[in-house]
Amino acid sequence: MNTGLKYWKEAATVILAARTGCTNVRHVVDSLKTSEIASTNLAKSDMTHKTFDYDPFDFEVLLLKRSGKSGFMPNAYVFPGGVVEPSDFSSDWLETFKSFRHWPHFGLGFVKQVPETRPVIFATDRLKLGSTIPSAVALRICAIRETFEESGILLVVPKSEEHNVNDQHHRGNNISTSLTRLNELCDKGELARWRSLVTENPLNFIRMCRELDCMPNIWAMHEWGNWLTPIGLKTKRRYDTAFFICCLQEVPHTLQDEKEVIHFKWSSPPEVLRGYPAREHFIALPQIYELGRMCQFPQLRDLHSFSRTRAAEGCEQFLPVRLVSTDCHVFLLPGDDLYPENVELLEERGADLSTEKRFELLQQESSALHRMACFDAYTVTVHMSIMPKYKHLPPKYKHLPPTGDPPEPSASGLKSQL
Repeated sequence: MNTGLKYWKEAATVILAARTGCTNVRHVVDSLKTSEIASTNLAKSDMTHKTFDYDPFDFEVLLLKRSGKSGFMPNAYVFPGGVVEPSDFSSDWLETFKSFRHWPHFGLGFVKQVPETRPVIFATDRLKLGSTIPSAVALRICAIRETFEESGILLVVPKSEEHNVNDQHHRGNNISTSLTRLNELCDKGELARWRSLVTENPLNFIRMCRELDCMPNIWAMHEWGNWLTPIGLKTKRRYDTAFFICCLQEVPHTLQDEKEVIHFKWSSPPEVLRGYPAREHFIALPQIYELGRMCQFPQLRDLHSFSRTRAAEGCEQFLPVRLVSTDCHVFLLPGDDLYPENVELLEERGADLSTEKRFELLQQESSALHRMACFDAYTVTVHMSIMPKYKHLPPKYKHLPPTGDPPEPSASGLKSQL
């Protein structure tokens, strides 16, 4: 753990995408009549027309609803994950990964991104902090452990199959080209017992892997991004979160823990994004942005191929900076014309930027756009005119209502201007 961080706690999350086997045709409540397809509003009062909606996506993503008692993002649907624990960096993992510890990052390989531009959470020299476990490994362990605690999904590899990872490494391909298959190491009762023990004490995750003769499947976790809690939010809890993605062969058995998580749902990315402005669920800015990226890939095999090859490029750190305008809150991202040069100074002040200008005028005065405008809790527009770094892709909201002018603050909708 990096105890030297001034403003954030380190955390890790995983976007779990699982194949459903076919595209979906669902009977849904649609905000638009078929004759009104050019409309840009998602006003709640319009949600009366039922129609068959074709969803070309052959996979779904896991979202977990946080408890209303949570001190951070209560009642929000989030990807599974949580705060890094000292046990995630424990040297006891060296025995678990004995066959891999002499390989670069335990067989994960190198990232092409130069160290000077790597996000701090990945670039921190853990040896100087007393840990022999690399960041890339420990952060994946954290995401796997938290996913097990919150959803009961266990992403591990039996030691008996470690030769498969060895073979891939010697062939020069240290990342599997196949969708991840979950392994049944024990019966559901035994798994529930271990889940309870790990929730009580993260150190028990090491013990569980030792006794079940397995390893956290770090090789199935592909680096995807890095989000930090925006500057200016009135919260005592701020997180520097590593985002990974893992593509599964099928939707696994899932069970919320009824503590931190009170509900779960498996849904396709556009289905989640459509439900947000309809107030079916609340999702935060990182979920909106990353689900938009996933909308580039209706087929899971394409998403998996992209994520496993792109991961070697590294990722950009996203620290949103809030700009309060007269009619909305604009969250600026790196590369935007208005993104401040001295972010560190804002961090120390914990302050917002502010302007007397309306959002429409801010748009007209900017050419390089990388921003998310929030008009209310369920009304967000995404604007991006720059190319993403590290061979990533921009969000795409093709399967949502078409883009129009920014909504009035009372409207409810999710639109994209890309």
